[in-house]
Amino acid sequence: MSRRVVVTGIGLVTPLGTGTLKTWDALVKGQSGIDRITHFDASNHASQIAAEVKDFNPEDFFEAKQAKNLDLFVQYAMAAAEYAFQDSGLQLDESESERVGVITGCGMGGLPTIEQYHEVLLNKGPRRITPFLIPRIIPNMASGHISMRFKAKGPNLALTTACAAGTHAVGEAYRSITYGDCDMAITGGTESVVCPLAVGGFASMKALSTRNDDPQAASRPFDRDRDGFIIAEGAGMLILEELEHAKARGAEIYAEMAGYGQSSDAYHIAAPPESGEGGALCMRKALNDAGMNPEDIDYINAHGTSTSLNDRCETRAVKTVFGDHAYKLCLSSTKSMTGHMLGGAGGIEAVFSALTLHHGIIPPTINLENPDPDCDLDYVPNSARELPVKTVMSNSFGFGGTNGVIIMKRFDR
Repeated sequence: MSRRVVVTGIGLVTPLGTGTLKTWDALVKGQSGIDRITHFDASNHASQIAAEVKDFNPEDFFEAKQAKNLDLFVQYAMAAAEYAFQDSGLQLDESESERVGVITGCGMGGLPTIEQYHEVLLNKGPRRITPFLIPRIIPNMASGHISMRFKAKGPNLALTTACAAGTHAVGEAYRSITYGDCDMAITGGTESVVCPLAVGGFASMKALSTRNDDPQAASRPFDRDRDGFIIAEGAGMLILEELEHAKARGAEIYAEMAGYGQSSDAYHIAAPPESGEGGALCMRKALNDAGMNPEDIDYINAHGTSTSLNDRCETRAVKTVFGDHAYKLCLSSTKSMTGHMLGGAGGIEAVFSALTLHHGIIPPTINLENPDPDCDLDYVPNSARELPVKTVMSNSFGFGGTNGVIIMKRFDR
């Protein structure tokens, strides 16, 4: 019999605020974290807007010397993990360290550091490159530093599955506990690539919104007038724990992990098939893993990127899987407020899923003013909705056709 896994700690660093309470409060109020780019001069870029983390102070989490040698994606991950760990009330001793895993997701790693030191290489030569270059840029340094901070000696993995990475990380952490590889896991996603190369690259693909004159209205999933996603940064981390271990220490439980699915579109490097079949397959796999029927799902935290293709194809996938029930369940895209955090998105959206179950409040899809005729489901437009949600599905779909879906349910003792 597989072991039950619950969520006992959560932590967020997002464009809506550093800290879980700040972010959740802004989210349920329907506030946007999107504005003009400040990390660099974007005046010559087609897209000049982003969802940047605005109130993060590294000195709250690191000594100045350490922060200098960590790329922001690692800093955000470690800060979110610190929040989650403190929230969980865990007190680890040496005897438990081998039973604690760290599994994180990140799409692109330290791209801003690469930009910075490529400039140094060209202008000052190779001898001026910092010895911390490689440790700053490789994507597994988020999981590596988290494991060092908390003395976690169990599985230590970093997944780089594009925009599905955070969800895959949470799913793999869940499986590691059910299989007995560890009893606890620090898991989630992180990203920080609001930099010229990433913004320019996504814009050249016509993937980013260019609604530069109205940033807070630019992310508008499922709306007829959407014109692309908004690049974002931040991190979301969870403490997953084997149920009996959590109960033995009297832990507060936000939600229970119920299912996990993976699939591939096997279709295109960046576009989903019009039928949404890869996403549909992934949702079915998660339902099968959870032992649930489609009618059991109350709410879907949609991938909902605010791109023409994604929103239409995800809607079709939901209709394929859920049939008539698709018109009875609620969906929303929190990316309408946070922007799209790429590999970090699934981490923060897993936290949002747990909080939705815990508080009985579904975050809205803001800026949904003129629904796309192809997007005709209940996307919880513009205002949060109080509802006694029992089950939540969270979708993440990434470039390369990679898909990840998790399901959480309200904890029932």
